[in-house]
Amino acid sequence: MKKLAIFTTVLFSSSQVFAGNLVEPMMEPEVVEAATGSSGGAMLVPILLIVLMAAVIASGGGDNAPLPANGAVN
Repeated sequence: MKKLAIFTTVLFSSSQVFAGNLVEPMMEPEVVEAATGSSGGAMLVPILLIVLMAAVIASGGGDNAPLPANGAVN
């Protein structure tokens, strides 16, 4: 019985180790963060500035009194 135990121990310890087939490594997916802001907000400030400047230009020059109808200068 001892010889059988020694034989099986030697037989299994001297056999080749089978690790399995070659498998492609598991790659973690690349994490891409989406932008949280929108591009519409970036255009809001310049458009408001243009409207404000147009309003100032259109209403400017009101300090001078108009000339009288007969052309007399004070």
